[in-house]
Amino acid sequence: MRVAQIVGTVTLNEHLPEFTGARLRLAIPFTAEELAEGVPERADTVVVWDELAAGIGSWIALSEGPEAAQPFRPEIKPVDAYNAAILDTVDVEIEREQQNG
Repeated sequence: MRVAQIVGTVTLNEHLPEFTGARLRLAIPFTAEELAEGVPERADTVVVWDELAAGIGSWIALSEGPEAAQPFRPEIKPVDAYNAAILDTVDVEIEREQQNG
């Protein structure tokens, strides 16, 4: 599971019945260092299945890969990432090793 920020909405040009009931959101996952700073790099994005109505700018917990489709069993949905939670706050503490001389 990773932490990401919602940055947009994906719109399909054709209706797919398996996508009824949720929105596809565009999110940028955070690295550990970006979490500590609170700002994600604007590079890699992932399309996320969102049933929780996360808004633009929301921080979410996302599940990726085969695990992302688990909430839909026995029905199969072609999703790569699933919004598992909307995060109110995230506290990160990173300990850095000190190097001597």
